[in-house]
Amino acid sequence: MAPAKKSAKKAAKKAAPKKAAKKAAPKKAAAKKAAPKKAAPKKAAKKAAPKKAAKRKPNAAFMKALTVSPALAAVIGSGPYPRTEVVKKLWIYIKKNNLQDAKNRRAINADEKLKPVFGGKGQVSMFDMTKLVSKHLS
Repeated sequence: MAPAKKSAKKAAKKAAPKKAAKKAAPKKAAAKKAAPKKAAPKKAAKKAAPKKAAKRKPNAAFMKALTVSPALAAVIGSGPYPRTEVVKKLWIYIKKNNLQDAKNRRAINADEKLKPVFGGKGQVSMFDMTKLVSKHLS
């Protein structure tokens, strides 16, 4: 029976170091995971600082109320509007009347009210739209 006890002790000794090795490996992995977490807040802090510096005041030229021509007033309503508000109201009108082209969403199909605003063109790119609308603001 003595040899059985010795073999049991040897098996226990051999099993114990393996368990300890398995436990040690997760600690190393946890330490590695903790290091990138420390680096991440530093990056966030660097990004947060430029945001404070980049904070701008709105441009007063965009907020200045402009008078609307009669052709444009037929679409968005009469009254002095800032340039930004004119574009918002124009997009509301375009979406309400489903005037965006189905295939090319960047193109706007003019209806009878919009043709005078777009200079008589039947279809206008959304990027050209603001240039054409600016002619109707003073």
